[in-house]
Amino acid sequence: MINEKLLNPGSIAVVGGSEDISKTGGKVLYNLISGGYKGHLYVVNPKAQVIQGIKSYPDVSLLPPCDLAILAIPAKMCLQAVTVLAEQKKTGAFIILSAGFGEESGEGREAEQKIASVISSAGGTLIGPNCIGFLNMNYAGVFTTPLPVLRPDGVELISGSGATAVFIMEAAVTNGVPFSAVWSVGNSAQTGIEDVLEYLDDSYTPGSSAGVKLLYIESIRNPGKLLKHSASLIAKGCRIAALKAGVSEAGIRAASSHTGAMASPDMAYDALFRKAGIIRCHSRSELVAVASVFLHRKPAGRRVGIVTHAGGPAVILTDVLSKNGIEVPHITGPAAERLKEKLHPGSSVANPVDFLATGTAEQLGLILDACDNDFSNIDSIAVIFGSPGLFSVKNVYKVLHEKMRICRKPVYAILPSLINAGKEMDEFAAKGNIYFTDEAIFGKALSAVLNAPQPETGTDNGFRVNHKLIRSVIESAAGGYLEPEDADILLDAAGIQRPLSLYAAGEKETISAIKSVGFPVAMKAVGPLHKTDAGGVVLNVSDNEKALESFRRLMAIKECRKVLIQKMTPGTELFAGVKYEAGFGHILLAGLGGIFVEVLKDFSFSLIPVGINTAIDMIRSLKGYGLIKGVRGQGGVSEKSFAELICRLSALIEAAPEIIELDLNPLMGNGEEIIAVDARIRIEKRIPDS
Repeated sequence: MINEKLLNPGSIAVVGGSEDISKTGGKVLYNLISGGYKGHLYVVNPKAQVIQGIKSYPDVSLLPPCDLAILAIPAKMCLQAVTVLAEQKKTGAFIILSAGFGEESGEGREAEQKIASVISSAGGTLIGPNCIGFLNMNYAGVFTTPLPVLRPDGVELISGSGATAVFIMEAAVTNGVPFSAVWSVGNSAQTGIEDVLEYLDDSYTPGSSAGVKLLYIESIRNPGKLLKHSASLIAKGCRIAALKAGVSEAGIRAASSHTGAMASPDMAYDALFRKAGIIRCHSRSELVAVASVFLHRKPAGRRVGIVTHAGGPAVILTDVLSKNGIEVPHITGPAAERLKEKLHPGSSVANPVDFLATGTAEQLGLILDACDNDFSNIDSIAVIFGSPGLFSVKNVYKVLHEKMRICRKPVYAILPSLINAGKEMDEFAAKGNIYFTDEAIFGKALSAVLNAPQPETGTDNGFRVNHKLIRSVIESAAGGYLEPEDADILLDAAGIQRPLSLYAAGEKETISAIKSVGFPVAMKAVGPLHKTDAGGVVLNVSDNEKALESFRRLMAIKECRKVLIQKMTPGTELFAGVKYEAGFGHILLAGLGGIFVEVLKDFSFSLIPVGINTAIDMIRSLKGYGLIKGVRGQGGVSEKSFAELICRLSALIEAAPEIIELDLNPLMGNGEEIIAVDARIRIEKRIPDS
């Protein structure tokens, strides 16, 4: 739906343009003029004949044909203006800055939908309403400042919030970050963040399209579309970071299953970003810092050299990098000794390379040359250099400017002296340099980039299930929780191992079942939703007398219809489950069981489908992964079997998407196999629309 008339209009009409640049219509007109827009510019305002030197028309019906209309008029007037422009003036693109639509009321939402319908029917593009506008290399169609430096290789920002877009730009401009375009989609009546990504994906040309995309997301109508086009862009060489708002625990709904209680919409976003290869950020400063790292050369590896004249910030940066698994390697050898001889006495070249407060610009150049050419165990270089206010650091920043361009390895400038060296920093940024002001924020951003997920591929994990048998169970079952016997059939059809299990409704059946299963057994009440809470689980029953006593007690529990009798299964307790999240699909969770999932919340998750590589990554990301490997002489758990179970569970859900909640809790694992001791499965015949 995004068209050339939005991207490169030959003519623009500002409807509601004003002389007053403190008003929306006045400021957007001012930005268009001062930004050097080269096409035909028109204004609509019945109160003046000329506004800011541009001829003004009293009504849109009197305008010449125009490509793009920017509306800064009351919401109630927009539909009529849009209709005239779209149907009579061949206007193919609209930016509606006006508020008072869906963000305020149902009536406003209906009005913006009517506007979107008129524009879509004419084959046009709509940005907004309730936005700050659109900005690219061709024109500044926004009513805000600052107007950032625009370069084809700058970042492209797509934001659901106009104010947040401004604040992100302010932070980025301060650090010298250039932009190529800013999309403020506002209420997304027609064009949302995922639609912009679709266009950017379809039109992406490596080497000429902007290679860095930043997203500020409040909500997404089509997560699958965002996933598809983000992953595609990243696979083409683009890099994407996103800030998602609205992550509080208040967003987590109560659920009847264990998995349902743990899963949340925010977790779905996390899984979506990871599957696409998007770096998730949690603040504007973090988003800008990640973008700044993106705009440097890609380091060949994860080993960082730190160069400083101030020991404290270097220690802080070392701590942040080390905590995030990034190496700050020790520097030794003849090359290090030769470098040390060229520095002041007391300097250190061990890494961090500390050339002291008395270090010179010339010495900084020698250090950077050595890091670039002589130290093979360094992949990137972070330079921390501020000023105590005693002398100018202009010559130091001049060397830094030169080395950032000629060094083969990326050089990151961390300049903390916002006041003492403010003038020099402004000059440094004016030369086209990007810098950071805080070593910890830089360290987290670099770590995020170096630890960034890759778009997930190979989700067809090769594990086949009995699709026909699974569908027969689902199609014959009513909604709600499946009967245990049906759950057993589904596990068998998916190839998920379970212990020998029999059911008894009477004492004779109990003794017969135990004889077939063999002591020791577990006995569980069938009927209560939460068996353990109801006292409906008895373990390690080892004789008939205890078995009959347990049977009678279990059958006395309210809602108990029969008793499940299982062979006791030793091993390490694990957990796996699935939760359907509207719009996203199914989230699969897995981890260690017992206290690890109940109290420590040690689990990993992914959107289905899950491939074998992702399953292995899920297992290895657990804090308690050491227990799976085995510790202190205790046997571990077969990682291969656990990964296979995760993949088979994913395949089961693909065959039966009607499953909206599923718990395999506990799973019992050893060095050879994983056994599903208990399964609870809830289905809904009509899955809510995505």
